[in-house]
Amino acid sequence: MVEFLLSIVFLSLVGGNVYLYKKLKESREESTINKTMLQEQLRRIQKHLDKYSGIIDKEDYENKLADKITKLKQDISQLSKQKSTLEEIVQALEEEDNLHAIAFYQPKHSFDDSAQYQTRLEIIREKQKQLIKDGKAVNSVASITLEGSAKKGQKLVNSFIKLVLRAFNGESDAAIAKVKYNNVTTQINRITKAFEAINKLAETTYCTLSVEYFNAKLEELYLSHEYQEKRQEEIEEQRQIREQMKEEERAIREIEKAKLDAEKEEQRYQQSLEKARLEIEQATGKQRDKLEAHILQLTQQLQEAHTNKERAISRAQMTKSGHVYIISNIGAFGEHVYKIGMTRRLDPMDRVNELGDASVPFPFDVHAIIFCQNAPELEKQLHKLFHHRRVNKVNQRKEFFRVDLEEIAEAVKQIAEETKSIQGEIHITKAAAAIDYRKTIAMLEQTYQAK
Repeated sequence: MVEFLLSIVFLSLVGGNVYLYKKLKESREESTINKTMLQEQLRRIQKHLDKYSGIIDKEDYENKLADKITKLKQDISQLSKQKSTLEEIVQALEEEDNLHAIAFYQPKHSFDDSAQYQTRLEIIREKQKQLIKDGKAVNSVASITLEGSAKKGQKLVNSFIKLVLRAFNGESDAAIAKVKYNNVTTQINRITKAFEAINKLAETTYCTLSVEYFNAKLEELYLSHEYQEKRQEEIEEQRQIREQMKEEERAIREIEKAKLDAEKEEQRYQQSLEKARLEIEQATGKQRDKLEAHILQLTQQLQEAHTNKERAISRAQMTKSGHVYIISNIGAFGEHVYKIGMTRRLDPMDRVNELGDASVPFPFDVHAIIFCQNAPELEKQLHKLFHHRRVNKVNQRKEFFRVDLEEIAEAVKQIAEETKSIQGEIHITKAAAAIDYRKTIAMLEQTYQAK
C-alpha cells in the first residue's frame, strides 16, 4: 500500500516537471522568435538610416536641391532657345513656301474687272454640267452585264459614275473654296492628286474621270482665285477713290471758307476805312495825323483781304491746282524711302499731319511742298518716272518709292522747266530731322549701356 502511494507521488512530480519543461521550452521558443523579429526590424531601420544618412544634414540637402533647381533652369532655358530657333526655321520655311506658291502661279486671264471673271466662272460651271449631261465627264465601258442582265449592268455602271463624280467634285469644290493668294499651288496639287487617285481606284470598275472634265475644274480654280484678287483690287481702288473724294471735299470746304472769311474781312476793312475818311474831314492837328496813319493801315489791310479773296476764288476755279509733297519716315520705313503725294488743301501740312497719325509710330518729315497749277499731272509724272522704284510692286496706289532725294529733286526741276506749271522757287530739304525716332534710339542706347 505504501509503495503504491509513493508511486503515485513520483508520477505526479514527474508529470508536473514535464509540464513545466514544456511551458519553459515554448516560452524560450517564443522569446527567440520575438528576438528575431526585433532584430529584423532593427536591420530595416538601419538600412533606411544608411540610405538617408547623406541628406540628414539640412544645409547639405538644401545645397544639393538648389544645384538641381539651377541645372533644371539651365536646361529649361536651353530648351526654350532651341524651341525659338525651331519656330523661326518653321516660320521661314512657311514663308518660303508661300513665296514659292505666289511666284509659281501666273494669272491665266487678264480681264478688266471682276464682273468679267464672274461671267467666265458661270460659263465654265455650265460647261461642267454639260459634260456630265453628255456623259463626257467620266470615261466608262460601253456596256456591261450583271447576272445576265444588261439593265442591271448599266445600273451598276451609272452608280460607279455617280460615285466617282461625287468624290472628285467634293475634293475639287473644297480646294476651290479654300484657294487664296498663298496656297494656289497647294490647291492645284490637291485637285490633281484627287484626279489621279480616284482614277487609279476606278480602273477596276472601268469608270475614270476624263481629262476634259479635270481641266474644267482646274479652270474653275484659276478663275475663282483671280476673281478674288480682282475683287480685292477693286475694293482697294474704291476705298482710294472715296478717300480722294473726301480729300477733295475738305479742300473745297477750306477754299470756300477762306473766300467767305476774306470777303468778311474786306467788308469790315471797307466800312472802317469809310468811317475813318468821314472822321478825317473834321479832324485837325495830331488827331488828323493819327487818322491818316490809321487810314493807311486800313488801306493795306483792305488790299490784303482783297488779295486773299481773289486767291481763294482763283483756287476754286483752278480745279487742278494744289501741292505735291515729298515726305519720309525713317523710323517706320527706313532710309531712302519717300512718299510722293498730292493735296489741294490750302494748308498742305494738314494732310501731312493726317498721314502721321496713329497708323505709323513716328511723324513724317517734310522734304518739299511744291505748289503747282496742275498738281495731279506733276504727281503722275513723278510716279511714272520712279515706277520701277516702288516699295509695293503689287498695289500701285501706295505712293512709296525707294529712291535718292537728289533724283527726285532733279526730276522735279526738269518737269518744272518743261511744263512751266510750278510757281516760285523749288526748295528741297535733304536732311530728315526724325526727332522722335532719333530720341528713341538715344534712349534705347542709354538703357543698353546702363545694363
